[in-house]
Amino acid sequence: MYKYVFIITLSGVLFTACHHGTPKKKTSAAKDSKGKRYELVAVVKEPLSSSIQLPAVLEAYQKVSIYPRVNGFVKTVTVDRGSAVHKGQVLITLEAPEIIEQYFAAQSKYLQAKAVFAASKDNFQRTLAVSETPGTISAHDVEVASARMEADSAIMNSELANFRALEATRSYLTVTAPFDGVITERNVHPGALVGPGTRVEGGPMLMLEQEDRLRLVVQVPEVYSAQLSASRQVSFKVNALPGKSFAGNISRQAGSLNDRYRSEAVEVDVVNSQHLLKPGMYAEISIPVTGSVQAMVVPASAVVTSTEKKYVVAVREGQTRWIDVQEGNHHSDSTEVFGSLLPGEKVILHANDEIKEGIKIN
Repeated sequence: MYKYVFIITLSGVLFTACHHGTPKKKTSAAKDSKGKRYELVAVVKEPLSSSIQLPAVLEAYQKVSIYPRVNGFVKTVTVDRGSAVHKGQVLITLEAPEIIEQYFAAQSKYLQAKAVFAASKDNFQRTLAVSETPGTISAHDVEVASARMEADSAIMNSELANFRALEATRSYLTVTAPFDGVITERNVHPGALVGPGTRVEGGPMLMLEQEDRLRLVVQVPEVYSAQLSASRQVSFKVNALPGKSFAGNISRQAGSLNDRYRSEAVEVDVVNSQHLLKPGMYAEISIPVTGSVQAMVVPASAVVTSTEKKYVVAVREGQTRWIDVQEGNHHSDSTEVFGSLLPGEKVILHANDEIKEGIKIN
């Protein structure tokens, strides 16, 4: 299965409205000692639901590279690139005369051992029956007949195991489809020598992919991996099919983060009965997130971004204070922030870096 890696930064994640309603801003006015007016707004403690838009890729639900399990020459290839196949359908047949000879030799040895065991078993049963008449056969002769039967049984079982192993090896000469799907790659033709240790030019003999059901794989950044909505329903669009929208449900999550990119792989099962979608297509997926219960919500204009940090300008005890924050979800003109803020605390609505700390406001 091909691997696709998306490097996702928080600044590159887009948001779309999915919230019941942005918290209403109740503003109040205040002035500094020079008479300059400021609008103040109260901090609200409330999760800010929204939807994040992330890049994703479609992959085949099942995908397998078909290699030979035994050495042999390709006899027939019944499929080609684009062929739709069913589970159990014959794809390739191989020729290997030495395997066939070994198979029949093992079969003969098994049948011979089976006949010998049948004879020794019959001899033991007759000996045991005669021994019931006192003085006819010694107990030693009965034990010898029993030992012979057990030895012949062991030999027969050994030959049977060898015969079954070669029977399985012989079955490898017929390559069948492990599931329903489409042949997407073919690299062999009749007459080619193939085997486990033989390198086939171009890769495997065949590539089989299931296309009536696909996996939509998306890498969710760490900050949002714990905020996925309980509804699990998502929508996505494919660049190759403009104007069409598709929907699905989150089917599985990796449960751990990629150490390098700090993201969690999330998969959506997609029904593709009409085969409009193809493995390898890129998509843009919209995933609802619930927000953090510990988040404080402020207007987006209250957050000041400098070259060193992000902060809001709070008014405490009649003076301005810079409070460092980290941003979370965004919705409309509101944003989640995390920092040393309290619910109901006043912050300046339209803040900027020209508002210094310690300005007296009343």
